[in-house]
Amino acid sequence: MSTFQVELKKVVDDSYEIEIGFQLQNKLIEDIKNGLVGKVKKFAVVTDSTVKELYADGILKGLVDAGYQADLFVFPAGEKSKTRKTKEDVEDAMLAKGYRRDCCIIAVGGGVVTDLAGFVAGTFGRGVPFINYATTLLAAADASVGGKTAVDTPLATNLIGLFNQPEKVYIDIAAWRTLPERQVVSGLAETIKHACLARADFFEYLNENMDSILALDKDACEHIAKVNCEVKYEVVMKDELESGLREVLNLGHTVGRAIETVSDYKLLHGEAVAIGLVAEVMLAYKLGHVTADERNAVIALLQKAKLPTEIPEYIDREALVKKLYTDKKVRDGKLRFVIQKGIGDVVEFEEGVFATPIEESVAREIIMGM
Repeated sequence: MSTFQVELKKVVDDSYEIEIGFQLQNKLIEDIKNGLVGKVKKFAVVTDSTVKELYADGILKGLVDAGYQADLFVFPAGEKSKTRKTKEDVEDAMLAKGYRRDCCIIAVGGGVVTDLAGFVAGTFGRGVPFINYATTLLAAADASVGGKTAVDTPLATNLIGLFNQPEKVYIDIAAWRTLPERQVVSGLAETIKHACLARADFFEYLNENMDSILALDKDACEHIAKVNCEVKYEVVMKDELESGLREVLNLGHTVGRAIETVSDYKLLHGEAVAIGLVAEVMLAYKLGHVTADERNAVIALLQKAKLPTEIPEYIDREALVKKLYTDKKVRDGKLRFVIQKGIGDVVEFEEGVFATPIEESVAREIIMGM
């Protein structure tokens, strides 16, 4: 019997730039021409049926006019498309078009597109480069930054995926004006979450400027896009692979992801997260980590943003309690929650531990009271 030691120590630089601006399609093409992804000449533009005509068609034309080979790969818009089957369909279509390891994927759309396309990029040909062109506030606040890619399963959201960093992220604020108000409002949930967990001053900014934000004022939109990126960067830089600190970004998501699934995606992701934020601030109040005034301020800000703050009547509360156990933070069969500390902070229960076990009876009490 013998053994052989395989040495595979790696130093990887996964740094990338986030560009925030308006009408960035031409900038994307220029960056590619200037070597953003090296000598790659083949581009798979992955998008959904809504964004195709709004932005993806124009980006495709820009690539072709610049002399590159490019094709569109389109799937039906909506969270229900973020599945292993859609990923398989995109991969098969790319293979049929002759795409191999010498390509780059450009994700053009919201969080569903960037999550799915980033996952495809991480596994296609054992990994190809990808670029995120984010067209929604939700993607700008959450999905396009941080490298988490995934698909949903019938059991729960985001259970299968990988960490995969893009070559660059473009946040096109002009695209927000193409969104229905409900989609804009949905994106504000992740923005409010960032304020609750990391920036008390940002919480006040949102409170004072919500009307301007909802009206898509240019300066207000640029500011919230920048702060969202700063908050995520400060967390992800310290914990890229979600071994501890990065769990704080799950504030509101234990209940939020569960209610999103139980609603059969009638609720948008941000709407579900907003209700989850209410549940968890109520839990934080029960545990003594926020005051009644702070609890009420969080709920009031969500309401000012036109987000839901109550569990819809059609949701089966017992089914929702059971669905909590599909959350990624569950350990040894125990529910675990990230808990808000005042406004602008979260509780660190011990060094590097930011989620705590909560008895099902306590979680049920909160949910039944909503």
